[in-house]
Amino acid sequence: MKTFISILAAASAVVASPVGLANRQLGGTRTTVNEFTTGGCRDIIFLFARGSTEIGNMGTVCGPPTSDGLKAAFGNDAVATEGIDYAALLSTNALPGGADPAGIREMSDLLVQANQKCPDSKLVVAGYSQGAALVHRAVEDQSDAVKAQIVAAVTYGDTQNVQDRGQIPNFPKDKTKVICNTGDLVCSGTLIIAAPHLTYGRRVDEAVDFMVSKLNAAA
Repeated sequence: MKTFISILAAASAVVASPVGLANRQLGGTRTTVNEFTTGGCRDIIFLFARGSTEIGNMGTVCGPPTSDGLKAAFGNDAVATEGIDYAALLSTNALPGGADPAGIREMSDLLVQANQKCPDSKLVVAGYSQGAALVHRAVEDQSDAVKAQIVAAVTYGDTQNVQDRGQIPNFPKDKTKVICNTGDLVCSGTLIIAAPHLTYGRRVDEAVDFMVSKLNAAA
């Protein structure tokens, strides 16, 4: 655990650099977004959980560009993006299930709210690193009705990839895409952060294409 914390503490300076933040703010989605809880139902509701130590509730690596990709495909007014508000501490990676219990509850509660308030909306969920673990834990125990409404789930740098055998338990594999870089030790079942774990922004187009295909098929 000590090794993991020391490595990730150094890496987080790269992940949340001021230059990266500025680019994201100028280029599209902000690092904190609450369009569902403040704006209500839209055709598509996108819930995203950021990685450990990332800023805001969307982070900078995967969250903003994934949201931007969905909005580019379907229109800004059609997509409500909601970042998961949780602490994203390093220490909670080592808890059972690999994620912050408060964050799991937050994401789970938002899924239930979306199902109850917006039954005609299509739900898509994604997470990066510890946020990927949040997706696993928040989705796996949902009701059949909520799971049916989730048309796509994507995880980047999935800390639960090995533990959950490359899938989200109790959720259809054909609606799930686990994106793991070659050489990412996190995807191999460890909590060791190597360089490949920090470059998932390069694979956002792959994730968006998967989401778009599932959303179009569900239309």
